[in-house]
Amino acid sequence: MEMQHGNLSINSENIFPIIKKWMYSDKDIFVRELVSNACDAITKVKKLDAVGECELPEGYKPEIHVIVDDKEKTLSFIDNGLGMTADEVKKNITDIAFSGATEFLEKYKDKADQDQIIGHFGLGFYSAFMVADQADIDTLSFQPGAEPVHWECDGNTEYDMGEGDWKEMGTKVTLHLNEDSLEFANEYKVTEVLKKYCSFMPYNIYVSKADAEPEYETIDESELRDDDEVIEHISVPAETEEMTKEDGTKEVVEKTPAKEQVKIRKRPVPVNDIHPLWTKQPSQCTDAEYKEFFIKVFQDYKEPLFWIHLNMDYPFNLKGILYFPRINTEYESIEGKIKLYNNQVFIADNIKEVIPEYLLLLKGVIDCPDLPLNVSRSALQNDGFVKKISDYISKKVADKLSGMCKTDRETYEKYWDDISPFIKFGCIKDEKFSDRIMPHVLYKDIDDKFFTLNELLDKINGVTKDEASAEDGSKVEVEAVDDQEKEPEKTTVYYVTDPLQQSQYINMFRNQGMDAVIMRHSINSAFITHLESKNNRVKFQRIDAELTDDMKDGAADLEEETKAMQELFRKVLKNDKLDVAVENLKDESVSAIITLSEQNRRMYEMMRMYGMANKDMLGGDEKLTLNAKHPLVQYVYEHKDNEEDVDIFCEQLYSLAMISNRALSPEEMTGFVTRSNEIMMRLTK
Repeated sequence: MEMQHGNLSINSENIFPIIKKWMYSDKDIFVRELVSNACDAITKVKKLDAVGECELPEGYKPEIHVIVDDKEKTLSFIDNGLGMTADEVKKNITDIAFSGATEFLEKYKDKADQDQIIGHFGLGFYSAFMVADQADIDTLSFQPGAEPVHWECDGNTEYDMGEGDWKEMGTKVTLHLNEDSLEFANEYKVTEVLKKYCSFMPYNIYVSKADAEPEYETIDESELRDDDEVIEHISVPAETEEMTKEDGTKEVVEKTPAKEQVKIRKRPVPVNDIHPLWTKQPSQCTDAEYKEFFIKVFQDYKEPLFWIHLNMDYPFNLKGILYFPRINTEYESIEGKIKLYNNQVFIADNIKEVIPEYLLLLKGVIDCPDLPLNVSRSALQNDGFVKKISDYISKKVADKLSGMCKTDRETYEKYWDDISPFIKFGCIKDEKFSDRIMPHVLYKDIDDKFFTLNELLDKINGVTKDEASAEDGSKVEVEAVDDQEKEPEKTTVYYVTDPLQQSQYINMFRNQGMDAVIMRHSINSAFITHLESKNNRVKFQRIDAELTDDMKDGAADLEEETKAMQELFRKVLKNDKLDVAVENLKDESVSAIITLSEQNRRMYEMMRMYGMANKDMLGGDEKLTLNAKHPLVQYVYEHKDNEEDVDIFCEQLYSLAMISNRALSPEEMTGFVTRSNEIMMRLTK
């Protein structure tokens, strides 16, 4: 073959700078591209063999070898795929690879980095020039009588191609690394990148160091494989031990029998798993395998709660496993990770165009070979096919959860505290998910019993199980308000955000036979607002939002006391907007309580979520209710003109009430402790 010198089929000499700047978001992505090309070459030759158009050698094992050479500053990728003839090199490397280059240049030359391209433009091979000053290709086609080909290019639009000396079917790509990329001549760095992108590629990938000293291992002869290179046969004698028998005589006993071993060249260990768990049928996978895979992929040793195995062939091909980790922390700090693959090739983490936003709180893998990757992320966002994939994943998750609620309620309740933030976040973010899962959202009451919303409303309204079963199970879940009709009467559901801090209110509720649900998580403020917008028969109110008539004892006229105490407390606390009331409360142990309207609290919590709130925003909105039956309140009222004693008691009563409502600020807590010490000191005098 004569040496050929030619020009790449492209209209601009600026292709390589543009590739380096815009084509890929991460410099190390070239490893994925070159290994993907190698996998494609192997897949093609296997298909040709299957249809009788190629005959693979006996014992053929598809393999990819990545060889680092720190002395020569090179990195090589070798496959035993179908290889290429000179015409195919010209066609595949110099022509087809750039068939879309003009369009690519036009579309992306002025684009900013935020519109990163996910994948293949047929330009994958040229990603090598992100790290290489020169790339060489040595290849031999599977076709009988084919001649080896050598091709090289130094990153300009010119190349040289001629006869090569590669003797094995397949292709070797050698990168001559530039000075800024010598880290890729390190086997540990390359192994790290391969594990990032290629952990589950379908053919074994091996990493080795050029001219490395051979390593050996010793195995039993019975474990010898046909492809093992035997260096030495070793006879291991039996291991014996002298034992004393009952009659005092000694006997030599064989502990381990003699065996034959062999010293072999150490077997290479692939860096990837060619049969990841998601490629198997769910019925073939054990719980132990799911847990082991979770640890392997995410390095997370906290056992997942449960998982969903996605396995779909029609109308699109999608497989994967979604894990539900323990996420009972504040939802702002939850960090999940969904890894997206295309034919077992890693693409990216957490692509929200493909995966519903709320699912990004989970951990998992999704492999979708049908996903269009030759587009930018902004195009993905508007792709109808991608939307179908996202909807399918959302539906499978909702089906899994609703099915568990219906058929395994005990397990569902056990997991609820961990998964409820994720489910509620999903309801807020995804309308379809909300419609599917809302009937299966659970509410835990102050006795730690779980109810769906229907069950809870039936309990509050005194509906028996028999009466409830005769109703439509979804009767209250999603009913929009009809402006033409009278708005239905709402059932109030009281809730608790901190059972310890709000224990005084809980005890008052218990004493009156009233119930409340526990909603610790910060997502609940947004969730109950969402729920109320979907359901016109229910309203939520925190347990300390108001004093119900059930907690009051009679309707005694305490107008004079209220007026006097309001004047006193406003003066002592230096707050002329403080709303003070005096009531006869049934619970005589309660001296004073603070209430804050539900609307004001929700507004405050929403502002706090956005970092725009402070405690002063609530100034003047709280209502202080004093219990006329309590001796301390009676003492303050009777001695309201004695400033020395009354001032400290007023401040202390207010702080005691506030402690049950919210955490005191550092200044408020300091004052509370100081007054407590002073009151105790007075008792010693």
